[in-house]
Amino acid sequence: MTAPINVVGAAVVDSLETPTRLLVARRTAPPQFAGMWEFPGGKVEDGEAPEAALHRELVEELGVEVRLGAELESGRQSGWPLNERASMRVWFAELMAGEPRPLEDHDELRWVSLNGGDEALSLPWIPADFPIVRALLERVASAA
Repeated sequence: MTAPINVVGAAVVDSLETPTRLLVARRTAPPQFAGMWEFPGGKVEDGEAPEAALHRELVEELGVEVRLGAELESGRQSGWPLNERASMRVWFAELMAGEPRPLEDHDELRWVSLNGGDEALSLPWIPADFPIVRALLERVASAA
């Protein structure tokens, strides 16, 4: 049996305390996901802590350092299911250093409003990320 693939993602917001905007990234590959939006992040390497993997991925993909906040819980220990083999854990994150740039895997970054959720929900998300977006919007709305 193939080992499960552990992925980490960041819900990069303008403020961990009072988030009003979310940074989203548009994929360039693989072909079935090119042009779709996602949470930046990537695979956890063997022996790597998930939080360390997320910090590494954000430096590689966006050129930024962040402060991690709370995890956006999925109700499963492994995180949000992406497919039959992979799942993703997602943390809120706030920029601490660097200006986000699409360095790897993305061709565009965009800040979207979290107020009401219409702007975020109108984007063509990678299908597995869409339930995470909905949960994030509910979490932000309930904290307001």
